[in-house]
Amino acid sequence: MTTPSAPQPARLDPGPAGIASERRRLTNLAYRLLGSLADAEDVVQETYARWYAMSAERRAAVVSPAGWLTKVAGRVCLDLLGSARARRERYVGEWLPEPLPDRGELFGGRAGAAVDDAADPADRVTLDESVHMAFLVVLESMTPAERVAFVLHDVFRYPFPEVSEIVGRSPAACRQLASSARRRVRTARTPASAEHHAGLVREFRRAWAAKDIGALVGLLDPGATSTPDSGGVVPAALRPIVGGEEIARAFAGVVGRAPGLELLERTVNGQLGVVARVDGVTVTVLAFDVEDERITHIWAMRNPEKLRAWTAA
Repeated sequence: MTTPSAPQPARLDPGPAGIASERRRLTNLAYRLLGSLADAEDVVQETYARWYAMSAERRAAVVSPAGWLTKVAGRVCLDLLGSARARRERYVGEWLPEPLPDRGELFGGRAGAAVDDAADPADRVTLDESVHMAFLVVLESMTPAERVAFVLHDVFRYPFPEVSEIVGRSPAACRQLASSARRRVRTARTPASAEHHAGLVREFRRAWAAKDIGALVGLLDPGATSTPDSGGVVPAALRPIVGGEEIARAFAGVVGRAPGLELLERTVNGQLGVVARVDGVTVTVLAFDVEDERITHIWAMRNPEKLRAWTAA
C-alpha cells in the first residue's frame, strides 16, 4: 500500500558513525508515529541518549544496534502517543499534524545520502505516500498500538515478531492491530493522481488570489471541509468549516483582510499545497485532499509552533 520509507540495514557499525547514520531512519519513523517533527527529533535525541548511557561493554554486546535503536524509539513513541491524546483534548481548536516542507533531501528522498546531524530535522524525513496529510490524519484516528503496529509493519516492513517486542503484545495481536488500521486507511480515502491533485491546487491558488468566489466554489466539493489549526495562538476558526460555498467565502475574505498577502505553490508533505506569507513570514500552510474531480478537504496549519520549518522554505 505504501512504499517503505527506509530499508533496514543488514548490519550496522556500532561505532559513532554507524549509530549516527540511523538518525534519518529514526526521524522518519518517529514523525509518522507522532505527526510532529519537533517531537520526532526529541524521540531521536532520547534514543541516542539511552544508547550512550550504556557502558561500552553493553553496547558492544548488542547484536543488532539498528534493531535496538528502533525498539527504543518505537517504545518512546508509544508512550508519547498515550500522553498526546490527553494533551490534544486540551488543545485549543483542532489539532493537525505538523506540515513538512520540501527542501534539501526531500526533493528526491535520497535514502542513501549522507546526512549532516546539524541539519534541520525536516531535511531528514523522506517523502512518500505515508507522509501525505490525509494519511497522517487517518493515523490520528487510530489507537496508539494500532498506529505503531501499522506504521512499523506496513510502512517500514518490520516483521510482526519484531513489532511485538515494541508494542508489548503477541505477534498475532500485532497482526490484528495492523489489519484494523489498514481497514481504516482503505475506508477513509482513495487518493487522486499527483497530476490531478496538483492541477486543482494550482487553480485554487489562482482563484483564491483573485477572490473569485465562483471559481472557488467550482473547485470545491459541495460537502468539502476546511480544518484550521491555530492552537489558539493566532486568529482562526476553532471548528472546521463545512460546505464548498462557505469555504470559498471564508478564503476570499482572508485575502480581502490581508493586504500584501502572498500565495505560493509549495510542496507540503509530498504533495502540492499553498503557502501564505505576509511580509516574507509564513503564516499559513495549506494541504489538500482531492477526490472525484473536486477538492474535498483543506487543512490549514496556522499555529506558529508548527511552522518553524517553513521560515526559510
